[in-house]
Order: sequence, then C-alpha cells, then structure tokens
Amino acid sequence: MTALPGLGAKRVRALHDELGVRDLTDLQRAATRQRIRELHGFGAKTEQRILEALRRRAQFERRHKISDVEDIADSYVAHLKAVQGVKEVIVAGSFRRRKETVGDLDILVTCKKGSPVMDRFVEYDEVSDVVSQGSTRSTVLLRSGLQVDLRVVAQISYGAALYYFTGSKAHNIAVRTLAVKKKLKINEYGVFKGKRRVAGKTEKDVFKAVGLRYIEPELRENRGEIEAAKKNRLPHLVSVSDIRGDLHTHTNATDGHHSLRQMAEAAKKLGYAYLAITEHSKRVVIAHGMDEKRLRKQLDAIDRLNQRLDGIRVLKGIEVDILEDGTLDMDNSVLKHLDLTVCALHSGFRLSRAKQTERVIRAMDNPYFNILAHPTGRLINQRSEYEIDIERVMEAALERGCYLELNAQPSRLDLDDVHCRMAKDMGLRLAISADAHAASNLEYVRFGVDQGRRGWLEPDDVLNTRPWRELAKLLARP
Repeated sequence: MTALPGLGAKRVRALHDELGVRDLTDLQRAATRQRIRELHGFGAKTEQRILEALRRRAQFERRHKISDVEDIADSYVAHLKAVQGVKEVIVAGSFRRRKETVGDLDILVTCKKGSPVMDRFVEYDEVSDVVSQGSTRSTVLLRSGLQVDLRVVAQISYGAALYYFTGSKAHNIAVRTLAVKKKLKINEYGVFKGKRRVAGKTEKDVFKAVGLRYIEPELRENRGEIEAAKKNRLPHLVSVSDIRGDLHTHTNATDGHHSLRQMAEAAKKLGYAYLAITEHSKRVVIAHGMDEKRLRKQLDAIDRLNQRLDGIRVLKGIEVDILEDGTLDMDNSVLKHLDLTVCALHSGFRLSRAKQTERVIRAMDNPYFNILAHPTGRLINQRSEYEIDIERVMEAALERGCYLELNAQPSRLDLDDVHCRMAKDMGLRLAISADAHAASNLEYVRFGVDQGRRGWLEPDDVLNTRPWRELAKLLARP
C-alpha cells in the first residue's frame, strides 16, 4: 500500500486501525464504499486519488517493463536455440517494436522436421503452467506472470510471419488495406496474388510487394510511417553507436555506487568521448545532495582526474533541483563554472498544470539552465506523470536555447515516444542520458535509444551524438 501515491506509513496505519484494511483488496473495498473519506486527515479527494491509483496499478500489472522482459526473452531464446534442429529464433510483437512495456512474448522459430522444440519450450524452468501445446503453436505462463507464445513457421513464410506477428495491429491493417488496392492479400504465410505466393520469405520482400521501402519495427505504429515509406522519407534512426557521451550520471559522492574514476573508465570502455558527472543538489537530502562547498571540491577533483585521463573528458555538471518558486537549488556563482546543468523536479508533484508549467519555464529563465531531466516525472508501472503542459515547456526551451532529456532509466523512459516525436517536429533536440548510478547503468542508454527510435529521432535530433566542441557550442546559452 505504501507504494501507492499519497499513502505513507502513518496513513496506512490509520487505515488498518480504523477500517481494518489489511491489503489492496480491503483498500479497494473501503474506497469504493466511500469509507476512507470519513477518516480524519483523508477526505473525498484523497479517497478518489486512491481509487485512481488502484485502477492504474491494475492496468500496469498486465504489462511488464521491457528491461525486465528482455532478461526473460534472452534466456528463453538461448534455451530454444540450443534445441536440436532449430535454425532461427526471434521475438516479435511489441518487444521487437521496443515498446516500453510488454504484455506477452511472441517467439517465432524455424526448424527441421522432427525437432523437439515444442517439448523443450514447455519444459523451460520458469514455466508455471502449460496453457496449450501443439505441433506448430504452444502457449505457456511463466512464474513472473508473463504469457509466452511459440510458433513454428516454414522458412518460405518466415518473413511474412515475422512481419505479421511484429505488428502493430493498426500498422498491419493499414498495410493490408494498401495491399488490397493492389489486388494482393497479406497474412502470416505470405503475400498472395490469388492463390500464388509472390513474397514472404523476408520482411523486405513483403514491403516491396506492396510498393514500400522497409520500415523499421520501432516505427510500425501507423503514425505516418507508411506515407513516409511511399515518399522515400523514412527517418535514418539514431543508433547506440551514434552516442558520443552521457550527460547525466552520478557517483558515490551522492547516491551512486562508483567513484569518479570508475565511472569515467566505464564510459571510456563504451567508446564515449565525454561523461558528465551530475550529482544531486542539496535539496535532495535522501541522496546526500551537494551544497556549493562540496560541489566546488568535486570540480577540483574532476580537474585533477582530467589531467590523468586519456581518451575521455569528464564534464563538470550538477543535477540541480528546481524549487517550487522556479529558482534553482544552487547559487549561480557556482553554476557559472560548470560545463552544463541538468535541472529536475523531485518534489511538488501535485502542483496544478499551470503552476507546474510556469515553475519549469521560470527555471529556464536562469542563464545556467541547460537540460530538463526526466521532464514528466513518471515512473513506469509506479507513478503517473505530473500535471504539466509539456508542449509549452518545449516551446519555452526552444525560445531560450534549452533542451529536454530522454531519460533512459528503464523505470522512466521519460520522455515517451509521442513526446519525442513532438520534440523532433518542433526542432527541439533531446539528450539521451542513462541517469546512471553505477558503472553498469551506463548501458541503459540503449533503452533510451530504443525509445528515441520509436519517436522518429535521427542522430541530428540528439544532443550527445556530437563531439564535445560542437556540443559545448549548443549548450552555450544565447
């Protein structure tokens, strides 16, 4: 219960003592019967927020974060690839489109006749229940609650099946409609003209048959990609190899787990040219946030480290809190010595849409504001975004020479794909940053790249695809 917004330990204790609430089922019942509003310190609004949080939780529980599913998918794929007679194994569906949450897994396999792949599929260690088992399709439930479907497809239909089961539904319907106009039929077995199969062995052949260039899986949402493919205007999507450095990381000086040098060495191994160290500012007490004195000491430490390092530059930064009045939680006399500031909201999430928006825009008026971190404040499957007019914030950033972050932490992925596309269409560049709190977290940037690709981002749309000298010019406020 304490994971729900607005329910701290004291309120949970009151619910237990006064209403006998012991679990989420009891909580749902008490809120539905309007008993919570009767308690001292609660009220009708709190009761309504509890009901909304319970509804969101029920919705979230049906889907899993892609980072969690990726571990499961990789393990299952490795398990199936080891089966005798198996040729190809690939995960399709929303996982292949790299959606931030996944409802189930669709695995496609090509194999030799007589392969025991279906038996091995249902015998996987994590299977809790075999829903169905057949010669070409089986379904299981895992201990994690995730449903996994396996389909064995013929090699000649592999491309058509991969296309069909990757989706999305809206994209597939739009392409099938296009095919009908050409007197073609598309299904999981191929592309047919009458009874004759004209394509289906590869995905590229499927697209070519209907007069389209190949469309990357991340774009297949029927959001203009078909029209772009017709006109040869599909974006050249950003990739992990385009990223030159990370602009949002933490060390053990605050709430991270590794030292300055360890973080820099890890970034160097990834081939980065630069790494920004952006500790929390003093307002975030729980993270041992830095005051001006401690930050100055760290800046000196960064200077000393840069003198000893080869092949990578450590940038001086801070993740500075935006206070409720729109001021920054660090004096400008220190901010002016930094290479960049990453500015964030960590409190005051319940302000009205108008006040929250004005708070952020007022902060952008500070000449040392560079990047707005995790702009909507959401935590996937845990916390909805706070009320804010993100379009107006983007417009303000453009006017002032500021930028927004695409936070690649798998629990955030904030901005979402729709907002990434909005930023691109406005001409507002984004920083794809890992918000790393450990050296291994630096690799989270790939989840941010996935999200950016879903938002049609190209390398030029991303700040940290540039060498430091070029980036430094972009960060310099006009």
